[in-house]
Amino acid sequence: MQIARRPLIASAALALPACTTTAPRPRLASASTTRGPKCLPIVNVAPSRVIRTVAGLRPYRSQGFVVRAKALGDKRLVHNYGHGGAGITLSWGTSRLAVDLGLPGHSGPVAVLGCGIVGLTTARLLQEAGRQVTLYAAQLPPHTTSNIAGGQWHPASLYDPGQVTPEWIAQFKLAMDYSWRRFQIMVGEEYGIRWVPTYLQMRDDPAEDSAEPDLSSAYEADRVILGPGEHPFPVRRVRRFSTMYAESGHLLRQLMRDIQIAGGRFAIRDFATPADILALPETLVFNCTGLGAGKLFGDPGIEPVRGQLAVLLPQSEVQYAFAGRMGYMFPRADGIICGGTFEHGEWDATPQPDRIAKILERQRDFFSGFHCTA
Repeated sequence: MQIARRPLIASAALALPACTTTAPRPRLASASTTRGPKCLPIVNVAPSRVIRTVAGLRPYRSQGFVVRAKALGDKRLVHNYGHGGAGITLSWGTSRLAVDLGLPGHSGPVAVLGCGIVGLTTARLLQEAGRQVTLYAAQLPPHTTSNIAGGQWHPASLYDPGQVTPEWIAQFKLAMDYSWRRFQIMVGEEYGIRWVPTYLQMRDDPAEDSAEPDLSSAYEADRVILGPGEHPFPVRRVRRFSTMYAESGHLLRQLMRDIQIAGGRFAIRDFATPADILALPETLVFNCTGLGAGKLFGDPGIEPVRGQLAVLLPQSEVQYAFAGRMGYMFPRADGIICGGTFEHGEWDATPQPDRIAKILERQRDFFSGFHCTA
């Protein structure tokens, strides 16, 4: 899978019960049973089950995220923005890179600009290093793009492979590694993070699989390729693996709580120009403004990519995720997340009824084609 393209996403882990009418007897796992169930519950996709629709603007850079330090007057400014569709996935990792870059030699309080997931994780790492932190933002959760994110741990829609440098790839690998480990110690009800079996549609012909290295494959636990007859989906081949999912609103609320408990402060403030930042009392500033960094710091490489979601009533029996040509479906306690749009250059963060209807149509057609249902 090429990370720069629209993802056909994936993951797998928890064994779901096989299709049966009687309670199965316990038995040892075999090579066939560890490949996963051939029957799964279908998602009930109907307009009457839609409980909300949302649209968010991903801060996409074809050259990848920016983690870089520079001088700004008498201040040290550390950039940490441009995560595309991988903000939640890479939040802890790029924040670790940014904090390690900015803190050496600094003492005293620190400012963080932005209160999305990247601003919050940056603030928490600064607090863990013993610093007093103030977060400055024009909007606080739940009024941030991060609140709209589907919440899957899988780096996607992030960069163009032809426009990144080897140095950036090295940063990317470090960020993935730290974020992967950090999220694992947060799994549970407290932060709304859990492991979910995920299936990713693959090309019909194995010979067409990309020869380009998939940098995220090391983070697909229990990964296996399933062919015809080994899964219920109306596609030929899928990749199954396990990954983590976060209920984004829940996660952001808990991180804000952690910051406040540790003595952090939130201040509503908008910054029109870098000169406004010079008025802050802190001499070390972390820029986590996401899409806003383009205008604030004159970065022409960042652009909005709109993603739209239809959220269906929860279905407790649906305990797997899928992504492919039909879009994607992630199950969460607050609803079934249905999406798949990737609209470059769209600044209007308003759900479009025609696009929402198309999302539902594709998903309904997909789930009606299941070969076997649990």
